[in-house]
Amino acid sequence: MADATDDIPYQSLYRRFRPTTFDEVRGQDHVVLALRNAVRDQRVAHAYLFSGPRGTGKTSTARILAKALNCTDLQDGEPCGVCTSCVEITKGTSMDVHELDAASNNGVEAMRDLVSRAALGTPGRQKVYIVDEVHMLSTAASNALLKTLEEPPAHVVFVLATTDPQKVLPTIRSRTQHFEFRLLGPETLGALLAQVRRDAHLEVPDEALDLAVRRGRGSARDALSVLDQVAASDSVDDDLPELGEIVEGLADHDVSRSLVALAHLVSAGFSPQQLTSDLVDYLRQGFLSLVAPDLVAVSGAERDALSDRAGRVGLAALVRAMEVLGRAQVSMRDAPDPRVNLEVALVRLAHPEADDSPEALLARIERLEAGGRSHPGYSPPTETAAVVPSPAPAAAPATPEGASPTAPGDVATAPPVLAKKTLGALRRQSATAAAGSTEPTMPAVEPPPGNDADARPSVNASPPPAIVGGDFPTRDQLVQAWGDHIIGRLRPKAKALFQAGRFVRVDGDKAVFALPNEIHRSRCEEVRGEIETNLSDHFGRPVALVLVVDDGEGSNESGGPAGTRGEDSGQSGARPDRTPPAVVRTVEQVAEESGGRDGVGTADDVSIPISEDLDDDLSAFDESQFGEVADVDNSAQARILQAFPGAEEVS
Repeated sequence: MADATDDIPYQSLYRRFRPTTFDEVRGQDHVVLALRNAVRDQRVAHAYLFSGPRGTGKTSTARILAKALNCTDLQDGEPCGVCTSCVEITKGTSMDVHELDAASNNGVEAMRDLVSRAALGTPGRQKVYIVDEVHMLSTAASNALLKTLEEPPAHVVFVLATTDPQKVLPTIRSRTQHFEFRLLGPETLGALLAQVRRDAHLEVPDEALDLAVRRGRGSARDALSVLDQVAASDSVDDDLPELGEIVEGLADHDVSRSLVALAHLVSAGFSPQQLTSDLVDYLRQGFLSLVAPDLVAVSGAERDALSDRAGRVGLAALVRAMEVLGRAQVSMRDAPDPRVNLEVALVRLAHPEADDSPEALLARIERLEAGGRSHPGYSPPTETAAVVPSPAPAAAPATPEGASPTAPGDVATAPPVLAKKTLGALRRQSATAAAGSTEPTMPAVEPPPGNDADARPSVNASPPPAIVGGDFPTRDQLVQAWGDHIIGRLRPKAKALFQAGRFVRVDGDKAVFALPNEIHRSRCEEVRGEIETNLSDHFGRPVALVLVVDDGEGSNESGGPAGTRGEDSGQSGARPDRTPPAVVRTVEQVAEESGGRDGVGTADDVSIPISEDLDDDLSAFDESQFGEVADVDNSAQARILQAFPGAEEVS
């Protein structure tokens, strides 16, 4: 005859060993102490909110509280467990305890039914409603529960349980006493599993308990499920993937090695999600081995190998790897093929240049800095930035034969200012220019005190020179240095003047720089010394600069700064520079029109009037005044851009 116990169905360990008294609850002493004292002193609140990770005892504690409230033989706040009420609650047949799963009953109708039945009496002293996963309630259902939750009948106690308290309405949280359940520590969880092994007469080794503790991750229910599985299989298969090969590939920046190891693990039956989770935990253990060795959960040879791999990967790379894999875990939830997400994450970790995130860029910068420090010519930067001295005054350009020299106070040397003329003044000036007025010259105007921005030396630290001593730089070296380093460090005035030119050739120990026209070249001569200083500082040797007018062929046969065209000009010299009559005005004229005192205006009053008819104002700018010019745009717009270097045409 078969034993009567053979007809009893098997129960999982986490159900058989569910705590039935406050003393049996593990790892939640702060909650147990408060509830036991409240029951003993009859200070039980009308509503409680239990929150915490899964498998930490929220629902079990709620049932123990219901037992204590209805136990007929209460002992120091603990239920006896043998009275009729305790037995019925343990079996789930008590009329005093009502459990509701809010995940499947989250509508407003379910809450209305609960509220309508709350006032009905039951055999016990207290009627306890346990609402699990309360954060799943809809807004309407939560609002339907609010009033009854705040002022329930005297014999009703609500216990709400949730794994995500932040999603519970604040109006509900404010009406309850909130207790937070915590994950169980390894020691507490190990002691619980050892007791279960003894009470259930399980013949499993200590390695099975260690495996259950590790996989339980602080959850008593998860750990008991793993122990139940090990006991059923009668073997201890750690079933952890060999992740060392993947980490070796990351340490050596060998993405092929990591992907091959991943392919072997996937073909062995491991899911990408589980592999990602295990890899994050493995990297975390390596991170802890570098910053807090006492917290590492592995020991022996495995710990030594882990520490060695973590040291090769580096602390910063370990942190970034955990962040990248964590984001990959989140994206796997909706991915059609989660393996692709893991492979992409491994590629980004092995090759930061394939990742455009700020963390990857920082990793690349750190690698470059590490390589620069190991270079023989590296020297640590100093605190004081290099100060570029003010350029020496440039030599005055040669004056062609028969041309009058340009006065120092000519308009060519005056800084550009904003036009402040009224429309009437512009029209009067245009009429005067059309009548053949003479060309007044503008004397030099001293800038206002404190406005020395143009004369202020540059304090930007210059990069290491591309050439230190040696031969004179070639044209290609000049062009590269000009675009990469020199032009960006110039003052705004010099940058505006020289950005329209180009290096055309090298004549011996002189660099020939071509500019669009003679007016532009003469303006650039004023700051030529500054350009020579920057070039000399960059190349580590004197670099002389010769300014010529661009003839479209990339060279000037004369090789000097004279305003001739060499063999192409057909003339012995260029005509002197001229400016349209309507453009140049004296300070006295400007001061008289703007109301200055004593006939002299301030520097801010100086303006450059522009006629309404630009073609008439610039009619004097014909080819006959500047000699023969080949392939030059003589339109009004082009001549304005030539007269005012640095200006841009906006359409």
